[in-house]
Amino acid sequence: MFRLDPIKSMNEEERLKYMNMLLKGQLSSERDILANLSNASAIIMACVERLNWAGFYILRGDELVLGPFQGLPACNRIKTGNGVCGTAVATRKVQLVPDVHQFPGHIACDAASNSELVVPIIKEDKVYGVLDLDSPEKGRFTELEKEYFVRFVDTLNEYIDWERI
Repeated sequence: MFRLDPIKSMNEEERLKYMNMLLKGQLSSERDILANLSNASAIIMACVERLNWAGFYILRGDELVLGPFQGLPACNRIKTGNGVCGTAVATRKVQLVPDVHQFPGHIACDAASNSELVVPIIKEDKVYGVLDLDSPEKGRFTELEKEYFVRFVDTLNEYIDWERI
């Protein structure tokens, strides 16, 4: 059972730590990848304020395919190298974009999104997809969040056998 009441009195770093604790608890008791990714996106939306989308894209060949998420319907497929998500895969680097409208080739799945944080999912040197977070606020994402979402993906990698997805 998830308890979200404590979040109300937490600062940003405490919330991010709590989010990762909730994720670890969820993953440790379930083996199904789809269930775990679905709950991971729900945990993010419950713990992080001012988001309009949180979810996963899974790499299939040379394109990302929409996975479990929370938010409005999104683009089904994104080519590697295109947009913020595709760039994260191509460069294998976290993309923290304060203003997506200034990002060359940005793909607007939701017109309300103004900033984005994308963490590539890399395990044993193989890229499996991305964790994608969108916000309607420009400059929404912080370096602290970047750090904790990298840890979030590290926790996913501890429990998920990406070869099975």
